[in-house]
Amino acid sequence: MNTKGRRATSLSGISFAMLAAMLFGASTPFSKILLGKTEPVMLAGLLYLGSGVGLAIWSGLRSRSKTSGEAKLRGSDLPWLAGAIVAGGIIGPVLLMFGLAVTPASSASLLLNLEGVFTALLAWFVFKENFDRRIAWGMAAITCGGLFLSWAGRLEVGALWGTLAIGGACLAWAIDNNLTRKVSAGDPVQIAAAKGLVAGSVNLTIALLVGTSLPALRTASLAALLGFFGYGVSLTLFVLALRHIGTARTGAYFSLAPFAGALISLLILRDHLTYQFVIAAALMGVGVWLHLTERHAHKHEHEVIEHDHRHVHDEHHQHEHDEFAPLGETHSHPHRHERMVHSHHHYPDIHHRHAH
Repeated sequence: MNTKGRRATSLSGISFAMLAAMLFGASTPFSKILLGKTEPVMLAGLLYLGSGVGLAIWSGLRSRSKTSGEAKLRGSDLPWLAGAIVAGGIIGPVLLMFGLAVTPASSASLLLNLEGVFTALLAWFVFKENFDRRIAWGMAAITCGGLFLSWAGRLEVGALWGTLAIGGACLAWAIDNNLTRKVSAGDPVQIAAAKGLVAGSVNLTIALLVGTSLPALRTASLAALLGFFGYGVSLTLFVLALRHIGTARTGAYFSLAPFAGALISLLILRDHLTYQFVIAAALMGVGVWLHLTERHAHKHEHEVIEHDHRHVHDEHHQHEHDEFAPLGETHSHPHRHERMVHSHHHYPDIHHRHAH
C-alpha cells in the first residue's frame, strides 16, 4: 500500500470516530425530549436495547446475504469482549445511576469528561499505545473544551461517594474501550449488538426493580429507534475507528460528542449561544487540528502473527489464498503475517502495536 493509500485508511478511522461522536452527541438533545415521558434509567434501557436488537437483526440479514466481509468473533475474543461488556454494560451504568442520585447535575456533567481522560491514560500507560506530546496536548485541548461545554457556571458539591461512583463509571467505560480494542478486528456489528443487548437488559432490569413503569408504545418505539442510530450505529463506527487509529485517538475524537449535541440543540431546539460553547468550540478545534496533523513515521518491525479481519491485498497482506480473491476486493479469513521491517506513516492500528 502506498503512502496515499495508507493515509486514506487512517483518515477513514478518523472519519468513523467523528461520525460516531456526532451520532451519539445528536442522541442527547432528542433523549432530553423523551425524558419528559419516561424515567432516565428506563430510557437508558430502551436506548441500549434498541441498539442491540436493531444490530442483531442487521447482523442476521447480513449473514443470510453473506455480504459483510467481516471476520467472525473467535473463542479467543470472548474473554476480552466479556470483560468489556461487564465493565461498560453493567458496572458503568450501575455506578452512574447511583452517583447521579446524590450528585448535583453541574458536578456530574463535569465528571463525565473523565471517560476520555481515563481511556487515554489506560491506553498509553497500561496497554502501551504510542503517543507523543502533540497527541497529549490535543487530548488535553479536547478535554478542556468538554469541561467548558459542561460548565454550568457554578459547582455544587454532593456526597463524596457519589463523585467516586461517577468517576468509577467513567473508569469502567474507559476499561470497556480499551478491552474492545482487543477484539476490534472482529465484526463490529456483532460486538456492538452484544454490548447493546447486555447494557439494555441491565438498565431495563434496574428500572423495573425500582418500580419504574414502561412508557407508552410510541415513546418506547421512538427511544428504540433513537438508540439504534445514536448508540448502535455509533458504537459500530467506534469499533471500526479502534481498528484503524487505536484507543486513545478514537476516544479523543469521540469526546467531541457533547459538542455535536450542543450544536444540534442550538440549531434545532433553539438553545441560546453561550460563551462556554464558543470557548469549547475553539479548544476542541485546536485539539482536532493537532490530531489531524499528526505525522508518525519511523522504521518498525512487524512480528509474525496469525489473525482474521476484513482486509485487501496490500503491503501488509501478501499471503496466498485457497480461493481466488480479486485485488482490491475486501474479504476476511484467517491469514499469517510474516516478519517485516519497513518505515511509513502509521497509526496504532491492529497491525502497528509495536513498542517505541
